[in-house]
This record gives sequence, C-alpha cells and structure tokens, in this order.
Amino acid sequence: MLALALALLGAAPASAAAGEPRVTIAIVDPGSDAEAIARALPGAVPGTLSAGLGSVSASQTYLDIGQGSRLFTSLYPEILTPLYVTGNRVPARLWSKVLERAEDAPAELDPGLLASTLRDAGIRIAARPLAGSPALIAVDAQGRVERANECEPGVCSGVTVAAVGLADLSDLASRVHGDDLLIAIEKAPPGRGLLGIGIYGEGFSEGVLTSPTTRMDGYVLSTDLLPTILARYGVEIPDDVTGREIETAGDESDAAAVVSRERRLVSLPDRRGPVLGVGILAWVALTLAATALWRRRGAALGLTLLAVSLAYIPAVLLLAAALEPSLLTERLLVGIGAPLAAVATLAALRGPLGERAPFGAFAAAAVVSVGATAIDVLAGSPLTSLSLLGPNPGLGVRFFGIGNELESTIGALLMLGAGAAVTALAPADPRRTVAIVAGVVTLVAVLVFAPGRFGADVGAAITFPAGGAAVIIAALGLPRSKAVLVIAAPIVALIALVAVDLVLGGDAHLSRSVLAAGGLEELGNVFERRIRLGAGSFPRYLESPYFILALVAIVIGVVNRRRIIEWTAGRPAVAAGLVGAIAATLIGTLANDSAALLLMVGTAFIAAFCGLTWAASGSADP
Repeated sequence: MLALALALLGAAPASAAAGEPRVTIAIVDPGSDAEAIARALPGAVPGTLSAGLGSVSASQTYLDIGQGSRLFTSLYPEILTPLYVTGNRVPARLWSKVLERAEDAPAELDPGLLASTLRDAGIRIAARPLAGSPALIAVDAQGRVERANECEPGVCSGVTVAAVGLADLSDLASRVHGDDLLIAIEKAPPGRGLLGIGIYGEGFSEGVLTSPTTRMDGYVLSTDLLPTILARYGVEIPDDVTGREIETAGDESDAAAVVSRERRLVSLPDRRGPVLGVGILAWVALTLAATALWRRRGAALGLTLLAVSLAYIPAVLLLAAALEPSLLTERLLVGIGAPLAAVATLAALRGPLGERAPFGAFAAAAVVSVGATAIDVLAGSPLTSLSLLGPNPGLGVRFFGIGNELESTIGALLMLGAGAAVTALAPADPRRTVAIVAGVVTLVAVLVFAPGRFGADVGAAITFPAGGAAVIIAALGLPRSKAVLVIAAPIVALIALVAVDLVLGGDAHLSRSVLAAGGLEELGNVFERRIRLGAGSFPRYLESPYFILALVAIVIGVVNRRRIIEWTAGRPAVAAGLVGAIAATLIGTLANDSAALLLMVGTAFIAAFCGLTWAASGSADP
C-alpha cells in the first residue's frame, strides 16, 4: 500500500505546488474581439493585443510572445518558414532555421526565452495536446515543448497553453483561485495586426489593459505577456526583453470602448490617402483653377491659402481624433475646415499686418498646430496617437508621442514658422531675431517631444536641432565651416536626451538598449535597423503619386533655386526658415527609419511655403 501511495504521488506532477500560481493562456476562436471575450468571461479586464510589427504570421506572433521581443519582418534575413509542433518539439531542421534567423537579425532575440526562463526557475510550462500553433508559446530554447496530457487547463501547475472555445472560458474562470491568472487571447490568423485579449485574476478586476510599452488605455503588445507571466512568479525579467508588465487603467471595464479604439487604429493607414492625399490634391487643383481664372492674383491667393491650410492640418486632425468621425466627416473636416481656418486667419491679420499678413497667418497656424500637439503629448492624451498624422500604433511600432509623420511636420513648421513670425513682426534686426527665435523654439520642442517619457525619443532630438542650427547659420551668415553645427547639435541633443530620460524615468528604448541591455553592440543594432528600414522605405513608395510629386518638386526647387532666393529678397528671416526646414527634412530623412515618408512630408511643407513666399514677393515670375 505504501508503494502504491508513493507511486500515485509521483504520478501527479500536474497538481499545483502549495501557493504557486497557475497561469492559463487560453487561445480562443478567431474573430473574438475584446467585447466577445468580456461577454464570455465576466470580470475579465479587456484590451487589444498588437500581434506584431506590421503584418506578421501567426507563428511569428507566438514566437514573439515566447521571446518577449520582436522585429520588423523585413529586417530578418529570411521569411519565417511555417512552424508546427509535432509531439514534444518543433522539428529540429525548422527550429535550427528559427535560431539562425534570430541570430542574424539586428536585435537581441531569444526564441523560447519564456519557457527556458520558467524551467530554470523550477516552474512548469506546458501545452495541451490540441493547442496547435499556439503551442509555440511554450517551446523552449531547444525547440522542445512539454505536453499537459494528464490535467485540464486551469488545474495544471505552472503555465498551460490551450486552445479553447469562448464557451469554455467561464468554466476556466471557476478554477482561478488566489494568484492564478487566466489570459484569453484571440487566435492569430495570418496577417491580423490586432487581436482581442482579456485577463482574469488577482490584480485584474477593473479598468482596461495597458502597459508602460504602449501607454495607451486598452492596448498592449504580444511582447508584454512574457514579463507579465514572469512577474506573477516573481522571476527576474531577462535584459533582452523589450515588453513591459501589463497593468490596468481606469475604473470601468469598457470593452465596447476598447473595440471602438481598435477600429480607429485599424482604419488609420487606409484613411490617410483619402483624407490627406486627396484633400491636398483638391486644394492644388483649386489653386490651379484660380490661377487659370485670375492669373497672378488667383495664384497668389490660392498658394497662400494652400500653405496656411497645410500648417493647420495637425490641429484639425487632433480635433478629428477627438470626434472619431466617419471617413466622409473626416474628409470634410480636413478638406473644408483647414481652408476655412486659413481664410479666417488671413482676413483677421490683413488689417494689422498689411502685406505681411500671409506670413503672419502661416506663423499663427504653425503655433496652433505645434502648440496643440505639444499640450496633447504633455498631457498624456491619446488624441495624437489616434490622429492620421500620429505615430500609427496600429502597426505595432510606436504607441505614443509624435511619430515620424508628425516629427517631419513639426520640424518643418518650427523652422518655417519662426521665419514667418519674425517677418510678420518686422523687428529692427530680423537676422538676429530669427536666430534667437529658432534657438528657443528648437530647445523647447526637443524638451517637449524628445524625452521617452513623452514619446518621440531619437527622431526629435536629431531633426529639430539640425534645423535650428541651420537657421542660425543662415540667419547670422556664419562661414561654411560652422555647418558642422548641423551635425553636432543632434549629437549633443542625443546625449542630453539619455540624461533627461534617466532623470525623468521615461524608460525610452534608446536608454534601455544602450545603457541597460547590449551597450555599443545594441546601439549598433539600433543604427542598422534604422538604416535598413530607411533604405527599404523608398522602394515601397516608388509607385506612389505623392512620392513622385515630391521628387518632381525637389528637382524644380533645385533647378530654380536662384529664383526662389530672389523671392526672399529683403526678408532674411524667410530665407533662414527655408534653409532650416530643408536641413531638418534632409537630416531627418537620412537618420530615420521612414526616410521616404519624411522626405515627402517635409517637401510638401517647403514647397507650399515657397509658393506663399512667391505670392508675398509681388514677383510676376510664374
């Protein structure tokens, strides 16, 4: 009898050790958004899960969960071969490719990190026999996976990965006790960027899901699951992990609001063309029509309104983000709202400023747009992230702050706006004044937008100082040897950025990767990723009419540069602002991972401001 009792005890590894939490990762049916999960699992905290960077396969999503970090697919040396688990492991030849692929990627990636870390800590992690591809979450660094054959989900010790139906969630919830955790995730179909998620258990009783990675209510990343699970067991999180522990925000578990925000995030990439691209082309067409009807007078008015309308776009898009309107309404807000604001501003300033009113109107629009964005970012509001010019968090790459599109927009508006404002105010010494103004606004903008606590990180610390230094050099007529300041200023700003981030506790990726994770090696990986992504952005836009128009505008500007300089005669602040905007755009293009996009956006503002300058010059030059 004693031998039988000992045998029974030895055959029961599935029962949880005393006081040890049980974590169940329940993969539910595709199409199960946060609302569906909340209905099936009352009491769970709902959220949206970013499955990967851009469009990724289901296998890549589960690998990313297991390694706690992720990378753009284009940066891997090869496409991921479809993976599967047979028996107790991924086939050796396939897992070898996974490891080689991770080793050759410009990042610190450790496939199987979750399982290996848990097992090193003496904690079991297993997958149910019919878990399917989600079993990849439980695969260790050798490609092995333990199977939970002898116990039901929610009863097994340690971490269990299982594929279940929505109807099974309530039964699983009844098995949650003490520090147990039930994580329900929508199954990842190929290419799906956002998935439904709900977490049930101690510490997850109200509000919506969030994490320090996203800083957005209702939104978490696939890489946040690893640190969340390890934290439940008190296991130290490895340095290579880029995700952060999932938290809750707010007092109300509003799944409907989570789904509404998810739909907004999904719609952002598809709305940019119809709202911004078509809207701006319509303004250009109206300007051409005005030119045909009223010659120079029509061209001057049309080009002035076009430039001021462009400067108002960021502010109008923040309003649209607050309203979350239909596509038609957003098109009307931008297409009609921005020009109406431009007309009103121009009319209000025509009296006090006279012929300088166009520059005053542009400066006013720039102040409104940059100022509104700064206030929104400092306040931690989600509106900038939900704007069409925002960081586009639906792609899983940036979740707060200003992102690449706004970085190039603000960089151009700061320099052009400084030149326009000084010209409109007409001080006795415009050169010295614009140098001071550009220096001040650059410093303020870097302090607001660059620290990781607020969001832009590296981009703003590179682009803005380069533009500000160029304005100062051009305005004061410094020798060409001083052009080194355009390079030196961003370097100084980057060093200051790391220091500020450490003081403020911004937990920026730059600070973490360079100072905490891999030192100079990781810094090299960061630069490699940026260079490869930046170079790879150009082929993606080769068939875009907006990119082609930007290239045409650049060629026209270079060929006609002497004529453009003549339009700025007597207005040195305008010339300095143009030089600063060009420098900011070029440096931003070279240093950023969305090079082609920054070039298009910056060129659009510079070209429009050149049109305004021609209109205000009184030149008959066509």
